Amino acid sequence: MPLRTRRSRRTRRGLTLVVLLAVSIAVITLDYRGQAHGSISWAKRAAHDAFAPVQDAVDDVARPVGSFLAGAVHGSSLEDQNADLQREIGALRRQALAGQATRSALRELEILDNLPFAGGIPTVTARVTAFSPSDFAATIQLDRGTTSGVAVGMPVVGGAGLVGQVTETWSSGCTVRLVTDVDSSVGVRFGAHGDLALVQGAGLGKALAVNLVTPGTVLHKGEVLTTSGLQNAQFPPDIPVARVTSFSSTPSATQEAVKAAPLDNLSILQYVDVLQWQSAP
Repeated sequence: MPLRTRRSRRTRRGLTLVVLLAVSIAVITLDYRGQAHGSISWAKRAAHDAFAPVQDAVDDVARPVGSFLAGAVHGSSLEDQNADLQREIGALRRQALAGQATRSALRELEILDNLPFAGGIPTVTARVTAFSPSDFAATIQLDRGTTSGVAVGMPVVGGAGLVGQVTETWSSGCTVRLVTDVDSSVGVRFGAHGDLALVQGAGLGKALAVNLVTPGTVLHKGEVLTTSGLQNAQFPPDIPVARVTSFSSTPSATQEAVKAAPLDNLSILQYVDVLQWQSAP
């Protein structure tokens, strides 16, 4: 057979293959998009019959192309749906957090209504409106002030124990110095024999220092220190203040090195009680 004839047949065969491939891709793409109506059904049948011997190869090429083209058409719609879904997820998360905060606040209020250490002292329940912590100072502000019977010097407690003391008041609010403040000092009692000590703040995020503990004094990790209630003390007796976290001593030490932690988590307070109690002048 002449070389020219063989080349001509190969050329026609290659051209036919390209045409059939193009038709198949177009049909498959329209079919993937759900737009293959009766007007093109004849083309689908013709392409299938003529291209059957290499159908698998065509599918391998045409399906990804059809998917790509369909995805390109619907891409922006999917992005919009994804954005809507993310907004819905965000809203649900905010609702869940709000629900948790509400439940936490309710638990705090229930505990404050039944404080075992209030000792019949009248109380004013207040909401924490601001935190003002620094490396040394540690204070909070409450939404109750002089019009609610709050005065400077009154103790402030949480559900677990002493939080601090009122240092400033105005008609609708007050400032409370927390027990972690460097200017805070609380006389405490501990142990079976009622040993006395002084709990002092060391600054935000630092352990409380328990001073004036005689070397050799029996201590227990986890032991609770309570207000001493001595005459002219700043606080009424038996209010839990802190829990011992560590202690040690050296032969030449004049006192035990004792550290403690507040019983309430002062960084997440929502509600507290102001005890309407003031030390004798």
